[in-house]
Amino acid sequence: MSSMNSSTSGWKKTSSQNKEQHFTDVHGLPCIENLVCSADETPEPITTTITGNIPSWIKGNFLRNGPGKFEIGRSSFNHWFDGMALLHQFHIEDGKVTYMSRFLNSDCYKENLEHNRIMVSEFGTIAMPDPCKNFFQRFLSRFELPKPTDNANVDWSKFVAVNGATAHPHMDPDGTTYNMGNSYTRKAMSENYVVFIEQPIKMDLLKIVTGKLRGKGINEGVYWDPKRNTVFHVINKHTGKLSLIKYCAKALSTFHQINCYEDNGFLIMDICCSDDGQAINNYLIQNLKKSGDALDEVFCTHEDLHGDDLHKYGGLEFPHINYSMCNSRPYRYFYGCGFRHLVGDSLIKMDLQGKQIKVWKHAGMYPSEPIFVSSPGAVEEDDGVILSVVITPNQDKSTFLLVLDAKTFEELGRAEVPINIPYGFHGTFQNRH
Repeated sequence: MSSMNSSTSGWKKTSSQNKEQHFTDVHGLPCIENLVCSADETPEPITTTITGNIPSWIKGNFLRNGPGKFEIGRSSFNHWFDGMALLHQFHIEDGKVTYMSRFLNSDCYKENLEHNRIMVSEFGTIAMPDPCKNFFQRFLSRFELPKPTDNANVDWSKFVAVNGATAHPHMDPDGTTYNMGNSYTRKAMSENYVVFIEQPIKMDLLKIVTGKLRGKGINEGVYWDPKRNTVFHVINKHTGKLSLIKYCAKALSTFHQINCYEDNGFLIMDICCSDDGQAINNYLIQNLKKSGDALDEVFCTHEDLHGDDLHKYGGLEFPHINYSMCNSRPYRYFYGCGFRHLVGDSLIKMDLQGKQIKVWKHAGMYPSEPIFVSSPGAVEEDDGVILSVVITPNQDKSTFLLVLDAKTFEELGRAEVPINIPYGFHGTFQNRH
């Protein structure tokens, strides 16, 4: 068991700092080009090789989503968010695991394949005129508005009409589900309130409308305004009434909130955020495929993110909690990916009461968003396991589903998949008990 355990075990005390820290000391980052390569779907379940022990009480499907196809014919997507959505399923039962995957059979996907080129504009990629049209037709097509995409990998579309939903719904203990239109990424929710975060990110509609004429993607018309405040809007969950009081903070950028709860008349919201909203530009495919000094330059940031201990593991993203027990309630633990690279390269367990962390990290391994699965009859908040798909750019090593003991953060087992899987975004566990 010890030979398989590659984690940095034991609690580490967190600390604060006053001096300014930079990431300019990061050099020689490994190339991760193979993490963003197109993959074939695996429509039929295949067996995996188990090392260690997968607890027999885990029974269900671990589902994940992310970009899986970056080229259509001779045309290529420009941004990581643009790739065609590939759905993954790890079926876990009786200590065994099977894997399968399918591309989301969206209208966008089918149209692209039918014409063997990119037909629908995405966040960072503009659909170019059909070369089979005559010159005048191609000229006119440059004045068309971008078609809305139904590629559910990342849905930037419908900037005006709100017809979809975000990737992060919330649920009350009674099963009531809360979500909002897809022009918004994620909101925070406590027992009685929903908090919407208005970030200083603007859209230049002229640039968006004229993007096709200029050969530029939607991302060229979205920009960060650090001179504006971030505004927190609070809505009563039961009445739908918006509070007349707006809560303002300095400019900050956030994709994910950890938890939100009420405490003695205060509304507490924990979020993953940074002072710079331009980091999304780092995830152009050309940047993710860089190596050497060019890659180090993309990753470098001037932000003072955290204390010396967490500085070792980079910023933290893709947070997850014991959702069924702790969502909208006071909590002690959360889990996330450490980002000492452009993608997660470690798993972190944070103890908010003890101000300590536990870390799983292995050189050359890139774990995905950690998902907490509670053990049957669990009483303690961290009684369960963490599931994470670990990807490696090393073609000689396998991708695997990692299972950690959520309490000790020690590795229990892994299920090695005999094919390569691209690095993805989000997942959920569908319990079959």
